[in-house]
Amino acid sequence: MSALERLSETILARRSADPESSWTAKLLAKGPEKCAEKFGEEAIEAIIEAVKGDRVKLTSEAADVVYHLLVMLASRDVSLEDVLAELERREGVSGIAEKAAR
Repeated sequence: MSALERLSETILARRSADPESSWTAKLLAKGPEKCAEKFGEEAIEAIIEAVKGDRVKLTSEAADVVYHLLVMLASRDVSLEDVLAELERREGVSGIAEKAAR
């Protein structure tokens, strides 16, 4: 099992945790809109570090983005498996062709 899969499972397990003892539970308790907002904030921070060229900070911010993406997905009952299946569906298809098919 990959670190990404373990993280996804941990997030799902924390849905029922006490929001006072779990950051994940606290975010999920605030609802999907707050989860999406937090994901957006983290994405912007990653963009800033990418523009600055700070590899270490970008790596850290990218990890935050992945975590908050998984929390946002969990808030809307979209699983990591759903996302991976979509990526597999797109595998081998040109990005240009895939966008044109939408």
